[in-house]
Amino acid sequence: MKTFIRLMKALSDPNRVKIIKMLQRRPMCVCELQAALGIAQPTVSNHLKTLEDAGLVESAKAGQWVNYSLAEGETDYARKLLEHLKTWLEDDPDVAALLGGLDGIRRENLCSTKPGR
Repeated sequence: MKTFIRLMKALSDPNRVKIIKMLQRRPMCVCELQAALGIAQPTVSNHLKTLEDAGLVESAKAGQWVNYSLAEGETDYARKLLEHLKTWLEDDPDVAALLGGLDGIRRENLCSTKPGR
């Protein structure tokens, strides 16, 4: 039961659900998620940690980037919820607007490896 409750708590926040919806489209880094959601970087990182702990999101380092993507789902609950979330909320105006703006949000434009930036 603890695993199920952790999963439900992870999906109880609108920003975490939005992160799941964005990651359905493509892997993203923290700065891209931050730009899309308009919230602080530490808040995005905390949301990602909660989603990772629930087995919904995974991270992988790729050079200077840490890419976040949907996990396969550690449990049957997680797998089923991720499967259903692919079609759920597609007609929600907030989700549709968020997903519609993703093409203009690219890490190359947001983050820089140059000193002082």
